[in-house]
Formats: sequence, C-alpha cells, structure tokens
Amino acid sequence: MSIDSPTNPPVLFSRPYLSAKELDNLSIVLHSGHAHGDGRFTASATEKLLSIIPSPAALLTSSGSHALEMASLLLELGAGDEVILPSFTFSSAANAIALSGARIVFVDIDPTTGNVDPEKVARHITPRTRAISVMHYGGVGVDLDSILSFGLPVIEDNAHGLGATYRGKELGTFGALAIQSFHDTKNIHSGEGGAILMNDDSMVARAEMIREKGTDRSRFLRGQVDKYTWADIGSSYLPSELNAAVLDSQLDEFASIQMLRHRVWDAYARELPPWAEQNGVDLMSVPGDRAHPAHVFYMLMHSHSEQSRVIAHLRSLGIVAVFHYVPLDSSPAGLRYGSAPEPCVVSADFSSRLVRLPLWAGMSDMDIERVIAGVQCYRAKL
Repeated sequence: MSIDSPTNPPVLFSRPYLSAKELDNLSIVLHSGHAHGDGRFTASATEKLLSIIPSPAALLTSSGSHALEMASLLLELGAGDEVILPSFTFSSAANAIALSGARIVFVDIDPTTGNVDPEKVARHITPRTRAISVMHYGGVGVDLDSILSFGLPVIEDNAHGLGATYRGKELGTFGALAIQSFHDTKNIHSGEGGAILMNDDSMVARAEMIREKGTDRSRFLRGQVDKYTWADIGSSYLPSELNAAVLDSQLDEFASIQMLRHRVWDAYARELPPWAEQNGVDLMSVPGDRAHPAHVFYMLMHSHSEQSRVIAHLRSLGIVAVFHYVPLDSSPAGLRYGSAPEPCVVSADFSSRLVRLPLWAGMSDMDIERVIAGVQCYRAKL
C-alpha cells in the first residue's frame, strides 16, 4: 500500500496506552465501596511514582494544573509578588500564578531546546521576584545549574519529563516543588490526573491540607487526630480512586511504555536527518548531559509558511502532525496578568515553525514508516 492509500487508517498524533490491569483495577474499585480518593490505588500509585522520581514526598492530584495551583499556595504567592515564567509554555502554569494574585514576568527561551533561557531570567529578577517556574519542554531538562544558582524557589513543570534526567539526576527532584501531568496525551496517564512532588519535607503537612479542601482529613484518616476540621485554605485537588487505579496499572508498565516510545523517537532521529539537512529543517536535539523520555519529537521548519504547508501535506496523507504552544506574553490573558520586560522573539519564532510528529506507544512499524516516508517526500520551498 502507498502512504496515501485511502485504505490506510490515519496515523493519529497521539493515542492513550491501554495497560494490562486497568479494567481489573477499576472493577476492584467499583466493587469496593471506596471510589473517592486516598484508597489502596492512590497509595500504590504514589509509591510507584516515587520509585521513578525519588523525591521526599508526592501527592496525587486531579490534574497537573491543580498541582501547579497547589505549588502557588504552598509558596504563599500573592499580590505584589512576581514569578518568572517562560512565554513558551502551557497556560496552566500561568493560570496558577495569576490565580494567586502574583504578577507573571514572561521571559524568552533558548532556541535549541525550547526551554527558558537562564540569561533572560537573570536580567529580570527584581526584589519582588518570589519564584521561577520552568518547564522541561519535551522532557529535555532546563539548564538547572544556572536556574538554581539564582537562589530562588523553583517550580519544575515536569509534565513532559517523567523518567528524564539532567546530568544523571531525575527531573522533578531539583526544584522546591515539581509537578507531573497524567493527562491521556502523556507517556503515563490516568485520563486526567497529576501529582505534586515536594523536595522540602516541611511542606508536606500543609500540602495534604490544601489538597483536602483545607482540612486535616489526612491526619484523621491516619488516626493522628480524632476529628478533622477546616484548618487552611485549599480546594478539592484529590483524584478519585478510579483515576488512581488506572494510573497504578500504567505505572506497572512504565519501562515497557518507555521502550515502545523510544523505538518511535529513535526511528525518526535515525531516518530524518538527511532529509532535514536538504530541506533546511532543524530536528529536535538533546544535549549530551540530558536524557529525554521520548515524549515528543519535533521539527523546526525554516518559516511559518513551511510549518503550515508540511502539516497540511502530512494530513493529506492521513498523518496527523501538529504545532504546539502559542506564546503567552502576547495572549489576551498574558497581557492582563503579566508582562514581558523585553519582546519574547525567540518564543514567537520557535512556535511559528514547530511541527510535532505522531508519537505514541502503540504505533506499528507501518505507522512509523508512513510518517517517515510522508515527511521525506515533502520538499520545502527554500
């Protein structure tokens, strides 16, 4: 069959992985009478997560967005504070700051990785700067040595980076706080879900209260108090036991999922460089001191028009490739809740040229070959 045969099913951009024990785990929950959170699967999944990211403590949350909101509450961000954030990131990171009342200071990125540029961060630290929020784009670690040298609390948005490392140490273990996302587009998922990781033990007790609507219910369930009460600000950030049951099964197969995803990523990295060089395209690259988790594979076309053309070309072949974040500094909410002390020109350029290729654990050999062949038959207008 040709790559554009009408009998070929489409190659989706992403598809959630189905792990072996999900249905059994869900049946256990549904027959247990305990479908709300903090049951056996919440505990088990948390333990398995900490075996991958060895932080002192982790709490599952109902989403990565909620984990980011908890991070703002734990750092007690508020009016008059500033938090530095890359413009090229997901809106949840900005929302978590804006909801706290703090002001967002948008800075530009490193064009080689899509990560925040430490030199830009350094230029815009002021006496009002309370924290730096960074995202490990595509699971490739930020220059953490530089970021940590500023001596400010760091929030690691590790939504892309489960299992990735920076200089041999796991992402998510560097900042005061880190978050994970288990949305179904992530390597490991629970449909919707997340986690907050704390690298400071002193934050754990308060984090438990924030996650449980501001109450000390977690202490009550452990028998540490004879009743629970409203003790702090908080919200309902605890996931249901149904979500935890899916996550627990997914984490059982973490190594296998990663192997399948790296198989796809490695095929692209092996087969596409000659085409990329001929067509003026930069492929995703990973610095030698960092290990990535095969979360995304992207290409940087030489212009925005080429980005649009190659996406349309691949779609005509039944292959779904997509762009990614639109920079936040120029968005309506970004202009309202933050500011960019200098234009984020690299973010705008990076976003306008970025194309992400299909990458998921269940891709067949034919799927991979079709994507590679579809890309290779495209000719850029240099």
